[in-house]
Amino acid sequence: MEMAQILAKIEAENALLRAEIATHQQALQERSQALSQSKEILSRKDQTIAAFEEQLMRMQARIDWLERQRFGQIRERFRVEDPNQLTLGFELVPQKDENEPAPEPKQETITYTRSKKHPGRKPLPEDLPRKEIVIEPANKTEDMVRIGEEVTEKLAQVPAQLFVLRYVRPKYVRKGHDGVTIGSLPEMALPKSIADASLLASIITGKYLDHLPLYRQRGIYTRHGIDLSESTIGHWVDQSAALLEPLYDALAHSITTVSGYVQADESHIQVLDPEKKGQSHRGFMWLYFDPKDKMVLFDYPHGRQHYHPHQRLKHFQGILQSDGYEAYSYFDTVPGVVHLHCMAHARRKFFDAQTNDPPRARHFLSEIQKLYQIEANLREQEVDDLTCEDLRQQKALPILQQLGQWLQAEYPRVLPKSAIGKAIAYSLQRWKSLSAYVHYGMAPIDNNLIENQVRPLALGRKNYLFAGSARGAKNAAIFYSLLASAKLNGLNPFLYLYTILRRLPAHPINRIHELLPYNFKDETTSVELPQSLTQE
Repeated sequence: MEMAQILAKIEAENALLRAEIATHQQALQERSQALSQSKEILSRKDQTIAAFEEQLMRMQARIDWLERQRFGQIRERFRVEDPNQLTLGFELVPQKDENEPAPEPKQETITYTRSKKHPGRKPLPEDLPRKEIVIEPANKTEDMVRIGEEVTEKLAQVPAQLFVLRYVRPKYVRKGHDGVTIGSLPEMALPKSIADASLLASIITGKYLDHLPLYRQRGIYTRHGIDLSESTIGHWVDQSAALLEPLYDALAHSITTVSGYVQADESHIQVLDPEKKGQSHRGFMWLYFDPKDKMVLFDYPHGRQHYHPHQRLKHFQGILQSDGYEAYSYFDTVPGVVHLHCMAHARRKFFDAQTNDPPRARHFLSEIQKLYQIEANLREQEVDDLTCEDLRQQKALPILQQLGQWLQAEYPRVLPKSAIGKAIAYSLQRWKSLSAYVHYGMAPIDNNLIENQVRPLALGRKNYLFAGSARGAKNAAIFYSLLASAKLNGLNPFLYLYTILRRLPAHPINRIHELLPYNFKDETTSVELPQSLTQE
């Protein structure tokens, strides 16, 4: 009996122990679950913090870029630190031993050549008209002999002079006959308008070359006593663009079909939307530049869709150089087209990434600087295309190969969405096309030449802000193309346009190419003034 009681008591105690153990196990399990949940929460928080830090880094890089664009220098100057560069010497200078003998001074001979006199200011152009003013001495000179003269030239200006061209045509009739004989008017740009070709050329160059909106030009004419409405001036501009459109089409054909090397770029322009009063949309002006004949084509086909360069360059065969915009990737597979990318665009991304990852960014920039130094030496030597190809493959190709391997190795080590990650990804994805310029001596390392042609458009939109319609944007493309091409070929843009507007109405359409800037030979040297205005 006692044994049974003892066993029962032990069994009861065991049950209590098992219950207590189960309670503790449940508590431990709950704590373990809570700990796992806490770890998961902490992990999510760490991920959130990392994401915010990455976002903050991207935003800071964006802010730095915007501040540089708004307040800083636009130029992307980069200087490689020279280990041999002398320091300022602020470190402690060791004390000299007084008993140590002074070193013998070294002597060297320095020779140089310098001009003894300042060359002075540049002489004024000889073709400028001159009005001579003779100033005699205050003393009497009747008993003196003239031995020479002192000439002082001052550059003077009078306000723009407006005048009226009166075409007077006498009428004649032969006695005994009914017919009347009268002289024929010459072919005119706008026959039913009061505007002469010189006035049209002045208005167009004023807006599209000197960036003077039409309302400002109207104010200038008002000060001269000529009241012209803005709509009238705008109508003249539209009619002039329509007259010049065949010449613009010939320019487009020459660049995009005949030329064997073209650089391409694009830039935005605001255009008023006719369907939404007071609102505008962002259009894009496509640019195509022929460095050989120094001609540039501005093309406004409403929008920035990919098919526009495909359509414009559908007959093109040769070398096409562009930035990394996706629209140009189509030409990677077009037979007969070699697509090169612009090294300046790749370099720019590393320049902007210096605040994000200075060591990697500076390494890339220093290597690219070596490539540009090679290009500068080739330009200085003025080598031909074949020699240029050989020297590039000897000197530039090894640098490009090593830099490509460096990009491959570094990309897995950076954050893909960081500034340096995006810079490496951009170049790595296009490295073959970025390096291919070494095989084509006629092609430069970048397409900065065409980016220089975008400046008139950028300056213009800061002044007139937007185009009034899609037709207005098309007009701008016509004028920008002809004026920029004339300037590139060393012509006076105003006189070229003035001459073209006078000659185009009577010029055969099958010889329109003769009026293109690179073919143009017969530029008028001045506006034809009436004799009464030229005599003083």
